[in-house]
Amino acid sequence: MSKGARLAWLASLFAISGASAVLAFLLSVSTTAQRGFFERHYDWLFWLNVAVATLLTVVIVAAGVRLVLRLKHGRFGSRLLLKLAGIFGMVGLVPGLLIYTVSYQFVNRSIENWFDQRLASALDAGLTLGRGTLDNLVNDLGNRTRGAADRWTETGTSPLALERLRDQLSARTVAVVGSNGQVLTSVGGEPNALTPDRPSASLLRQARTAGVATQLEGLEDENLALQGQARIRALALLPSLELQLGSSDRYLMVVQRLPSSVVANALAVQTANVEYQARALERDGLRRMYLGTLTLVLVLAVFAAFLLAVALGNQLARPLLLLADGVRQVAQGDLTAKPVFRSRDELGGLTRSFADMTQQLSDARSLVDRSLTQLESARTHLQTILDNLTAGVIVFDAQRRIETVNPGATRILKLPLSAYVGRRLDEVPELQDFARAVWQRFELQSPEAGERDHWQESFELPLDPSNALTLLVRGAALPQDARLMVFDDITEVVSAQRSAAWSEVARRLAHEIKNPLTPIQLSAERLQHKLEAKLEGADQSMLVRSVGTIVNQVQAMKQLVNEFRDYARLPAAKLDPLDLNALVNEVLALYIPAQESGHLRAELTTEPPAILGDATQLRQVIHNLVQNALDAVTDRPDGHVLVRTQKALNDAGELRALRLVITDNGPGFAESVLKRAFEPYVTTKTKGTGLGLAVVKKIADEHGARIRLANLGTEDQPSGTPTGAQVSLSFSKLATAPGPLQDTKPQPV
Repeated sequence: MSKGARLAWLASLFAISGASAVLAFLLSVSTTAQRGFFERHYDWLFWLNVAVATLLTVVIVAAGVRLVLRLKHGRFGSRLLLKLAGIFGMVGLVPGLLIYTVSYQFVNRSIENWFDQRLASALDAGLTLGRGTLDNLVNDLGNRTRGAADRWTETGTSPLALERLRDQLSARTVAVVGSNGQVLTSVGGEPNALTPDRPSASLLRQARTAGVATQLEGLEDENLALQGQARIRALALLPSLELQLGSSDRYLMVVQRLPSSVVANALAVQTANVEYQARALERDGLRRMYLGTLTLVLVLAVFAAFLLAVALGNQLARPLLLLADGVRQVAQGDLTAKPVFRSRDELGGLTRSFADMTQQLSDARSLVDRSLTQLESARTHLQTILDNLTAGVIVFDAQRRIETVNPGATRILKLPLSAYVGRRLDEVPELQDFARAVWQRFELQSPEAGERDHWQESFELPLDPSNALTLLVRGAALPQDARLMVFDDITEVVSAQRSAAWSEVARRLAHEIKNPLTPIQLSAERLQHKLEAKLEGADQSMLVRSVGTIVNQVQAMKQLVNEFRDYARLPAAKLDPLDLNALVNEVLALYIPAQESGHLRAELTTEPPAILGDATQLRQVIHNLVQNALDAVTDRPDGHVLVRTQKALNDAGELRALRLVITDNGPGFAESVLKRAFEPYVTTKTKGTGLGLAVVKKIADEHGARIRLANLGTEDQPSGTPTGAQVSLSFSKLATAPGPLQDTKPQPV
C-alpha cells in the first residue's frame, strides 16, 4: 500500500473514531443531564464543532480540487479516480443526509416537546400542590402549638407534661425556650444531639409579635431532606401569667419531622420545575448544540466517506489503471513486460493474465517479426532472381489482374507493363489477342478439363504489321486461384532453326543443281558452234541470243550454287592471334576510291590487344559489312561510312573486349529486318541473295563474338525516322589479357 493510501486510511479511521466519540459523548450527556452543562460549555463546544467542521470541509475541498486539477492536466486515470470518489462519496453522503434530516427533525421536535405548555402547567400545579400540602402541615402544627400554649399551666413544665404534649402533637421535639432562644427544658430531639437546636432570632421576633411562628427547615439540602432531616418548627408565646410572676418571655417550641413521602414528592416536583425552568432558559442553545453536533457528525461521516472513497478508489483504480496503461502501451506497439498488481483478488488475477497475454503477444510478435524477416528475405531473394531472369514473369491474381511483373517481361515485350499492375492483361495495348489466347490456355489447364498443373505453348505475337515475336509461354496454377506465366523470346532460336534449315536446303540445292549446270552450258555452246554457221540472218541472231541467255543464266545459277555451298559448308574457324587493325587496313585497301572520295574512313584505336580469330573468315565479315554500308549510302551525295575499333572496359578499368563498329548515315534497317536480319534471304536490296548477314552471323558465332544491329537517331527524330545504321562486333576472346588500358585518339587510316 502506498504512503498516500495509508494516510487516507488513517485519516478515515480518525474521522470515524471522532464521530463515534462525539456520539457517545452526546449519549452520555443526554442520559446524565447534568444541570448547566451546556450553559457552561456551550461556547467552546460550539467553536470546537465549527473548527472541526471547517477543517474537514477544507480537507474535502482540497481533495476535490486536487482531483479536478489532475483531470484538467490530463493525468492518466483522473477520470476513473474522480468517478470512483464520486460514487463512494455519494454512497456515504446520501445516507448521511437522510439520517441528518431525520435526526434534525427528531431533535427539533423532541426539544419542542420537552418544553410543551401542558408540561409546564403540570409542573406548576404539582409545585403548587406540594407547597399547599406543606403549608397545611405547617399551619396545622402552628395552630396546635398555639392551642397547646394557650392551655399551658405551671405544672406543664415538668418533663412528663412535655412528654404527654409531644405524644399529643406527634412531634419529634417539644421544648420550652427563653426569650433569647435558650432551651430551658425539652423532651425528644435528635438522636445525636443533647439539646434541640435553638430557634432563630427572626422566628423569635415573629412569635413575640404574632404569638406564634412556624418555619420549614431542612429542605435546602436534598440529600439531608431525603435522609429525614426535613422538619417543621413551631414557636408559640406562652401565656402572660408567667410575666405577672416576674419572669421573662418564654416560648413553646415544637419540632415535627416531615413524612419522607411528602418530602420526596415535594423535592421531586421542585427539582423538576427548577430543571424545566433552566432547560426552558437554555432551549435555543440546546437546540443549536444538538444540531451543531449532528452537523459535525455529518461532516465527519462525509469526510470519512470521501477519504474511504479516495482510498478504496485508489485501491480499485490501481489495477484498472495498470490495465488501462498497459492497454494504451500495447495499442502503441509497446509489448514489454507489464507490472502486476500484487493481490489475490480477481483484479490482481486480471493484471497477471494481462501481463501473461502481453508476454505471449510479445513472443508472437517476435515470431512474426522473424517470420516477416525471413519472408522479406525470401521475397527479396525471389525478387532479385526475378529481376535478373532473362525470361519474362507475370503473376495474375484471382481476378486476372496483373500482380507482379519482372523487368524481363518488359524487356521482351517492349511495353511498360509495370504501369499496368493491378489491371488486366487485355487492357495493355497490342496484347488483347495474346491475353485471350493465354487465358483460353489457362482454362484448358483447369482441373475440370483434366489438364496437368502446368502447360507450355508457343505464341506468335505481332507487335506491328511487319514485325513479330515468337514466345514460348509456360503457365501454372498458384494457390488462391492465382496464375503464373513465364515466357521467353525464342525469335532468335526460331531464326537459328531456320538458318539451320536453310543450310540443309542450300546443301541439297548445291548438290542437286550444280551437277546439271555444266552439261547444260556445254550443250548450249555446242549447239551454237554447230548451227551458227548454218543459219543466217534472224535465225542466226536468235540462236546467238538464246545461247548467250542460257550461258548467262547458267553462270548465275553457278554463282548461286557457290553461295549456297559457302553458306552450308562454311569451314570451322581456326583461331589464331591476329591484329584486328591490320586486318581492317588490309580489307579497306580494296576500297581506295571510296576513301579518296570521302565516303569511307577509319578510326582505329592505338595498341589494340590481339584477338583470337580466323583471318580469312574475318576478312569476309569486314568486306561484307563495309560493302553493305557503302551500298546503303550510294544514292546519297553526303553519304559516308565510318569503320572504328575501340576497347571495351569494365567498371574497374580493365579490358573486357575489342569492338569493331561500322556506321553509316544511310536509311537504316527496316523494322521487319532487324528481328530476322541474320536469316538467309532476308534483305531489302533489289540485288543480292540475302546471305551476307547470315554468313556474318555464323562467322561471329564461330568466334564467340557478339554482333548487334541498330538504327541511329530514332530518339532524336520526332517521326522516329533513322539517320543511319550501325553494326558492331565485340570480340571477347583476346590473345592477351593486359591490365587497365586507356584509350588514346583513334588512328586514322
